[in-house]
Amino acid sequence: MLNLNATTIIAIHSEKERRGVIACDGQATLETIVVKSTTKKVYRLYDESVLAGFAGATADCLTLLDKFEGKLKKYNGRLQRSAVEMTKEWRTDRILRQLEAVLVTVNAEGILMISGVGDVLAPDEGVIGIGSGGAYALAAAKAFLSVSDLPIAEVARRALMIAGSIDIYTNQQITLEEITW
Repeated sequence: MLNLNATTIIAIHSEKERRGVIACDGQATLETIVVKSTTKKVYRLYDESVLAGFAGATADCLTLLDKFEGKLKKYNGRLQRSAVEMTKEWRTDRILRQLEAVLVTVNAEGILMISGVGDVLAPDEGVIGIGSGGAYALAAAKAFLSVSDLPIAEVARRALMIAGSIDIYTNQQITLEEITW
């Protein structure tokens, strides 16, 4: 998987709450320079029933989001099928395979991490962290989920605040999107 020093995304899927969230920081960097502090990295797709967040080169990520939404339309919103089909195209297309990005997606069906190296992974515990601060946010989210009854939106927000206090490529300008089913 790509090691992206670019952002932090945390995604949580909860059957108990019948909802999913994806939260991100807002920092966009160019090498060691902060270019923007309020970048949008989480989008609603397929009639707002799917959330998708990204880490990586912005143009690459937006290209992949567009491709992914096309697959969701083609496969009637089926998350896993759309992800597998997009990953196959991503890996085999001469131009697409050069794109550097990782996507996380959430809907009623589940949660997935999708990468250009062929990963379509559903975590065992319903939480994924990606980007440079992803491991910090993931550890914090797992800790909160194991010892508290906080709503998953609050878990995601707190996990990103912790990641933002540790990782230099993550700020604390948090955007959070939530879906219910």
